[in-house]
Amino acid sequence: MATYNYIFKYIIIGAMGTGKSSLLHRFTEGKFIPECPHTIGVEFSSRIVEIMKDHIKIQVWDTAGQERFRAVTKSYFRGALGVLLVFDTSRRNTFVHLNTWLSDVNKCTSPDAVIVMIGNKTDIQERQVSFEEAKNYADEHGLTYLETSAKTGENVETAFLQTARIIYEKIKDGKLDLHLATKKSNTSENPQIIIDSPFENNPKKKSKGCC
Repeated sequence: MATYNYIFKYIIIGAMGTGKSSLLHRFTEGKFIPECPHTIGVEFSSRIVEIMKDHIKIQVWDTAGQERFRAVTKSYFRGALGVLLVFDTSRRNTFVHLNTWLSDVNKCTSPDAVIVMIGNKTDIQERQVSFEEAKNYADEHGLTYLETSAKTGENVETAFLQTARIIYEKIKDGKLDLHLATKKSNTSENPQIIIDSPFENNPKKKSKGCC
């Protein structure tokens, strides 16, 4: 039975069709699902990784990108230590809408949350957003920027693990109080989010589908 020292809650946000679910499945299951259906509401999965000899359980909540689900999915932002803000490099409109998603993050998550901006679908050659433009946007907003392809697996591990390392270093340096950052999620107001104690096994099952 797997044990872990810490649990880090991630949320994946961004416009519909940017490949959020594909990133989740590539990271947690090591596979790419062609034509993955759009997420309805929220999808959940997890994986345990090792950082500096500590075992970290990364809980990933993949949120729907459709506008009609925004009110529901924002309730899952609370307690998130890692935020993956995803756009599609081949669709400019998904990049333009990042301001709206970033505004939601700033309103609904802890100021200590680590936000990583991801330009996904780099396997598509017809780009509408250049690396330079995306990097400049990320720098202006104090975000880490990475480009990924869920299809090929490029930088997917890096995106999740680099986020975990930044969170881990903040905890070890005393810049982040893990319990203070997540305590709002462990209330009756938001019972669907579970914050585990070290070395306890989470009974919640992994999601099996794409939606």
